[in-house]
Amino acid sequence: MSWFSSNPGLEEPPSKQDRQKCWDSRDAYFACLDRMGVVKAGGEKDACSGEKKKYEQNCAKSWIDYFNQRRVIAEAQKERLAQASK
Repeated sequence: MSWFSSNPGLEEPPSKQDRQKCWDSRDAYFACLDRMGVVKAGGEKDACSGEKKKYEQNCAKSWIDYFNQRRVIAEAQKERLAQASK
């Protein structure tokens, strides 16, 4: 993909297909994490290695960092909302 270029000054923005491929691989990886009961990406050891590999191949590093942080934040928000509703 051109948006993973080693020359950041010449990168093209991701196409719609590139973005969809990234989101699909992210969703598959996060579904695996959910099945394993893991919130923070990387805590699953080798259980989701195939999904993780595709996720890392199909998404830019900055997107991976954002999605992984957002997953942890969203889970913390769910817990706080559950406690607040008690």
